[in-house]
Amino acid sequence: MTIPNVITLGRILLVPVVVWAIASGAMLIAFALFVAAGVSDAVDGVLAKRLRQTSELGAYLDPLADKALIVSIYVTLGISGAIPRWLVILVVSRDIMIIGAVILSWLMGSPIRVKPLWVSKFNTAAQILFACLVLASLGFGFTVEPLRVGLMLAVATLTLLSIAAYLAEWVRHMNSTTPAGR
Repeated sequence: MTIPNVITLGRILLVPVVVWAIASGAMLIAFALFVAAGVSDAVDGVLAKRLRQTSELGAYLDPLADKALIVSIYVTLGISGAIPRWLVILVVSRDIMIIGAVILSWLMGSPIRVKPLWVSKFNTAAQILFACLVLASLGFGFTVEPLRVGLMLAVATLTLLSIAAYLAEWVRHMNSTTPAGR
């Protein structure tokens, strides 16, 4: 167990606390914890490289922690009515589709290794910025509707582009590894 992995596990343990804070209406606490989670994500990455403590476990834990946090926040904000439910469905469905495709390719004897695509990185950044803006506006009591709508549309667009890109990668992989007639 490396120091970066312990930090990542701490981020995973923050997820239910952030969900509780949002559900309880403690948006300032939720915002602060979300920012702390973001800082810990950067810190564990830097430490893993600087201390040469990268590991296979960390390679799995880090994106799991990120997705657990983002999906949990979006679902909770959607249930509370702070963000549109259609956006929550889109964001969560994308992750379910990716996981489903990985499992299906594995079950079909043609495992695919998912590597982040550029559109996915932009998508994650937009999702984080949007969640941060929503939590900050709720926690500090300000509104920036044009920015909020712009970021929401960016998240939706990048999520759709990400779905298309991963689907294209998956189809290409499956066509190249699955014997014809199967």
